[in-house]
Amino acid sequence: MYGEDPSNAMPVIFGKSSCSEFSKEAYTAVVYHNRSPDFHEEVKVKLPATLTDHHHLLFTFYHVSCQQKQNTPLETPVGYTWIPMLQNGRLKTGQFCLPVSLEKPPQAYSVLSPEVPLPGMKWVDNHKGVFNVEVVAVSSIHTQDPYLDKFFALVNALDEHMFPVRIGDMRIMENNLESELKSSIAALSSSQLEPVVRFLHLLLDKLILLVVRPPVIAGQIVNLGQASFEAMASIINRLHRNLEGNHDQHGRNNLLASYIYYVFRLPNTYPNSPSPGPGGLGGSVHYATMARSAVRPASLNLNRSRSLSNSNPDISGTPTSPDDEVRSIIGSKAMDRSCNRMSSHTETSSFLQTLTGRLPTKKLFHEELALQWVVCSGSVRESALQQAWFFFELMVKSMVHHLYFNDKLDAPRKARFPERFMDDVAALVSTIAGDVVSRFQKDTEMVERLNTSLAFFLNDLLSVMDRGFVFSLIKSCYKQVSSKLYSLPNPSVLVSLRLDFLRIICSHEHYVTLNLPCSLLTPPASPSPSVSSATSQSSGFSTNVQDQKIANMFELSLPFRQQHYLAGLVLTELALILDPDAEGLFGLHKKVINMVHNLLSSHDSDPRYSDPQIKARVAMLYLPLIGIIMETVPQLYDFTETHNQRGRPICIAPDDYDSESGSMISQTVAMAIAGTSVPQLTRPGSFLLTSTGGRQHTTFSAESSRSLLICLLWVLKNADETVLQKWFTDLSVLQLNRLLDLLYLCVSCFEYKGKKVFERMNSLTFKKSKDMRAKLEEAILGSIGARQEMVRRSRGQLERSPSGSAFGSQENLRWRKDMTHWRQNTEKLDKSRAEIEHEALIDGNLATEANLIILDTLEVIVQTVSVTESKESILGGVLKVLLQSMACNQSAVYLQHCFATQRALVSKFPELLFEEETEQCADLCLRLLRHCSSSISTIRSHASASLYLLMRQNFEIGNNFARVKMQVTMSLSSLVGTSQNFNEEFLRRSLKTILTYAEEDLELRETTFPDQVQDLVFNLHMILSDTVKMKEHQEDPEMLIDLMYRIAKGYQTSPDLRLTWLQNMAGKHSERSNHAEAAQCLVHSAALVAEYLSMLEDRKYLPVGCVTFQNISSNVLEESAVSDDVVSPDEEGICSGKYFTESGLVGLLEQAAASFSMAGMYEAVNEVYKVLIPIHEANRDAKKLSTIHGKLQEAFSKIVHQDGKRMFGTYFRVGFYGTKFGDLDEQEFVYKEPAITKLAEVSHRLEGFYGERFGEDVVEVIKDSNPVDKCKLDPNKAYIQITYVEPFFDTYEMKDRITYFDKNYNLRRFMYCTPFTLDGRAHGELHEQFKRKTILTTSHAFPYIKTRVNVTHKEEIILTPIEVAIEDMQKKTQELAFATHQDPADPKMLQMVLQGSVGTTVNQGPLEVAQVFLSEIPGDPKLFRHHNKLRLCFKDFTKRCEDALRKNKSLIGPDQKEYQRELERNYHRLKEALQPLINRKIPQLYKTVLPVTCHRDSFSRMSLRKMEL
Repeated sequence: MYGEDPSNAMPVIFGKSSCSEFSKEAYTAVVYHNRSPDFHEEVKVKLPATLTDHHHLLFTFYHVSCQQKQNTPLETPVGYTWIPMLQNGRLKTGQFCLPVSLEKPPQAYSVLSPEVPLPGMKWVDNHKGVFNVEVVAVSSIHTQDPYLDKFFALVNALDEHMFPVRIGDMRIMENNLESELKSSIAALSSSQLEPVVRFLHLLLDKLILLVVRPPVIAGQIVNLGQASFEAMASIINRLHRNLEGNHDQHGRNNLLASYIYYVFRLPNTYPNSPSPGPGGLGGSVHYATMARSAVRPASLNLNRSRSLSNSNPDISGTPTSPDDEVRSIIGSKAMDRSCNRMSSHTETSSFLQTLTGRLPTKKLFHEELALQWVVCSGSVRESALQQAWFFFELMVKSMVHHLYFNDKLDAPRKARFPERFMDDVAALVSTIAGDVVSRFQKDTEMVERLNTSLAFFLNDLLSVMDRGFVFSLIKSCYKQVSSKLYSLPNPSVLVSLRLDFLRIICSHEHYVTLNLPCSLLTPPASPSPSVSSATSQSSGFSTNVQDQKIANMFELSLPFRQQHYLAGLVLTELALILDPDAEGLFGLHKKVINMVHNLLSSHDSDPRYSDPQIKARVAMLYLPLIGIIMETVPQLYDFTETHNQRGRPICIAPDDYDSESGSMISQTVAMAIAGTSVPQLTRPGSFLLTSTGGRQHTTFSAESSRSLLICLLWVLKNADETVLQKWFTDLSVLQLNRLLDLLYLCVSCFEYKGKKVFERMNSLTFKKSKDMRAKLEEAILGSIGARQEMVRRSRGQLERSPSGSAFGSQENLRWRKDMTHWRQNTEKLDKSRAEIEHEALIDGNLATEANLIILDTLEVIVQTVSVTESKESILGGVLKVLLQSMACNQSAVYLQHCFATQRALVSKFPELLFEEETEQCADLCLRLLRHCSSSISTIRSHASASLYLLMRQNFEIGNNFARVKMQVTMSLSSLVGTSQNFNEEFLRRSLKTILTYAEEDLELRETTFPDQVQDLVFNLHMILSDTVKMKEHQEDPEMLIDLMYRIAKGYQTSPDLRLTWLQNMAGKHSERSNHAEAAQCLVHSAALVAEYLSMLEDRKYLPVGCVTFQNISSNVLEESAVSDDVVSPDEEGICSGKYFTESGLVGLLEQAAASFSMAGMYEAVNEVYKVLIPIHEANRDAKKLSTIHGKLQEAFSKIVHQDGKRMFGTYFRVGFYGTKFGDLDEQEFVYKEPAITKLAEVSHRLEGFYGERFGEDVVEVIKDSNPVDKCKLDPNKAYIQITYVEPFFDTYEMKDRITYFDKNYNLRRFMYCTPFTLDGRAHGELHEQFKRKTILTTSHAFPYIKTRVNVTHKEEIILTPIEVAIEDMQKKTQELAFATHQDPADPKMLQMVLQGSVGTTVNQGPLEVAQVFLSEIPGDPKLFRHHNKLRLCFKDFTKRCEDALRKNKSLIGPDQKEYQRELERNYHRLKEALQPLINRKIPQLYKTVLPVTCHRDSFSRMSLRKMEL
């Protein structure tokens, strides 16, 4: 009720369901027969906004009758009580125990409480409290906290100037107001947290007001600055501690952040003045400080654009300075809440003025805050440090407001703030830096936060204060850190903090301007590290670059660091951390590289710097980066290893890197930046410890190296070309070479990987590559230009670095906040097809961009060095980089430019390629040929033009282009041999183009050039065909080796190539375990090398040439270099391979010996070592000699042990008949197969193989070994004839071929026999049985460098029946002789042979032969000799039988006596039967009168001679 009349009841009680919304009264339920009832009722009341003393709650108690009596009402009021709502201006809440009055309360009761004994009233229980009730309030107006209430009441009393103040029962008079006010401020920390949170903004407003406008109490100004500061510090700390869950990612409490952002404003300068601008100062002035959090609660709509330019879309154009920007933002933002809560208090000052006759003193909040913070100590200081960010941001906002409201934004910066304030700030920054340095090991987390807050504060100051002053603050921080670092054993934590500090300062939107990119390197005018602020304001991009000492621009020299202060700090930091000697800083590599990388990324995508001239200026700030990165070459990740085995072509040994005195960054430069001259990261004495040898460098990770190289390329791309050129002129050869190494690495690093790689990476689901993140960002951000693409690449590299602060490295991305929405998607692992396509596209763009920058840099280097003396060594390096880039996957755009550069280079410096860099020439030919087979026609035409010009250039030097001829031929062979996806068709087209060029070239038409080109192209076509055939015959080992053999033969004139192919063949043989053949290939290689070596240098101990190797193999002579077309090895860099040296020769021979040994041909091993030993003896190499003799001993002992156990090979004659075989039709070969190969096996293999190729029904094996008549064969079939053959030796050869090895080595003649009769059957009676012996001669002796050799000559001997009989008998006699004289004796063998000769069952054998051929003297005188020979054979045979029997008798035991007797009986029978036949001589043979015209040795000549070639 708001009065005492029943009509004053207010409809504020919430109604129950299905009643009206508000009612004036609420009833409890009836409680039956209970003297002290409990009412479980809750009544909800809406409090009016303005309460007076008359507002109260009235409770009425009723008695309800159960049986209604007449004239009595149902309900009778039996008691009353009430609660006033306000008491002494405070809301009454809590538990009450009220006395109940029996009659209606009297007039004006509502201002009193029922506890007051009113006169003449009856009370229940003698005015005791009997009714218990609890009142709970939910209010945003009433604090319900005694401490807050008292504080607000006192402040209000001061505002209203109403004394005395009543607070509860206390009356506070003006004279003791001051002490009460101070105690109430101090007591704020005792208040409850909930009301503090609810009234936080108001509370802080009041405290700030007390600081800014010290109250006047009893005519005295009371200074409450310190008390307020302490209260703020403790309140803010309490909030932080207790509201842990309410922090953003930087650990800042959202309540406080929103207070600074939206609520805090300086109390208006003039009372009642309308706010300037359309709506006064809005809550949306942006400070860098506030833009810290990337993830803000949605309620604080702080979506501040992350672009570096203006954050306000309404402002057109780009602000020229931060001051203009601040002003324009403030002016254009309207403010809706001009009547905010503070206005009621701030506008009362006019009343105060009239009362006291003067305005209260006006203080500036930021000045007071700085002062209080500097002077505070103890727990207050600790609290302030814990929440430094809050005070820093308050201070910055206060400063900007002050400048804005006092129209000081146009004032020169030096005049903006008083000296005293600047001193306070300097002292504050200095002490806080001191805290960071001294406490970083103990309170790591707090120090990280403090460090970051300090950095953001300085960042903000750069926008409002004199830059020189802020730089001096930065310098003082640096000094403190540096002096501490010097004494630390492990500096990495502190260096990491300093990195964070620097990174945040450098994220200033005017970072580039702050570095004065356009002024010249002159000593600064002002003593501060920055050039005087007066000039810094006016610096646009206008001044010209003078020719200053170029070196200063590229080194971290003092002038550079004074001029470009922040850039100098960044680069010095980079140089220090990447320095291989810096101990313990390895973990910071990634962090510092990312910092530089992100800075460059921001410059690249900043629209203010899109103009190329401006970009060149920006790049000037980073020129020393090139030098720093050049220093790190040995530490960079080696990207080249992945796709070529050679690794990077470091032109300088690692030792040179260290010993090089003209190092890019002198030790004095890598020093404490603040100007101390001590290198700050080397501990005392560590200079002496660095070893002089090549140090072990810790290698950077691939990702860090990649970022570093991207930075390098960015600087090279954007730097002014003339400046670069001047600098290159000053560099030493060593340093330029190092730069080339870097570019070489860049080529490999940014090679285009292709879609397949991305798909593969995508399938490895958990491989979250950092680049993928970056690319995912690109995919989401939509398409992007190729230029910006490159540096935007790894903006995704935001993960926290291991040593990084808890803040990760997000701050460097502040200017792009609206693009961070992809960060939530980083976990999305499987990418769509489109995303993969997009990634591949971006990777391609980057590869092209990077390579074009490299190409431009190479051009600059070539222009620079072409006039100097040292050009040879540098140009070689340039060529290396060019070739490397041609070897990688490149885009057509790049390749066209690349070929153009290459052609220019060759035409300017032909001698470079043809005289010095001979290996490069080979490489170049290979690369060009590879691109000649490209599927893109533009690349093909460029590559063929380059190749043609290369030949032409070579021809012009010496009327012959043997060098390029040879290199191209070699390249082609290696290209075809190694490349899988090689396209023959395209290559042929390119060759045709080259031919056309040669024919159309008018200048050289009269020379031999066109013919030479034609020969070369023809040869290349042949090689191509053979090589392509090789691919077809991959499955047919013999054919494959034949083709390789043919190709090697085609290279007879280019020894390097022939060598290559011989080695290829050796490899193929080894794979198939044909060790003898592999050894032969190696011997041939060695002979080839020996031929050319003997031409080059005449050394007695070296082999004379092939001739020396004859003992190893008679085939070697084909390696002799005697044809007209032989290139002399000393011209044109022929034989430049590594094998054409003495050590190469030794290596080949050692390999050959090893292969012979594996093949079991130990005698050949000896022959090989005979060539080797003189070489080692000449070199006095005892170690090698001892090894060789050891191996020889092994070889000879194996010969002894394996006697009779070695098997070398089985030979078969294979003939091919049928057009299906192509080249092989009607060819006959001798195949060498592994030992103990049966005819069936070979037959099965060949039938199976060709059956698969032509169809099983087409291939047929001819079973006999008779001569094949082509006419009788089916033309649609393929016939193979296979016959087992044996090595054949003439009688005279047998005296040299004694051992088993002799009889199986150097074989050229083979024989097989075919029995036949004159009527066509194969076998017949003894007297009609003829035999055909076929002797084959092969083109080369076995073993050869291939396993099948062509048959070049065939002769047949036909034996008549009697000759067949002679041969049989001789064979039998030989067997007997062998068995008899065998040592140790073998009785079983002996008995078998005896049984076959004299046993009863077979005595028909020899006896029958004798009876058929010797029973009568032949009529034909031609056969006399044969008859006689057979007779002598039998004589010999019987003699041998007798010897064998005698031998057997001495070997048998008693159990075989009977057997022996039986044999002897048989022998005598046989002897008797043969006796008459043996003794009959042909009289004619013994007559001397008979003129013998022609002696015939039937064995070595033929009776019926048939020759076939």
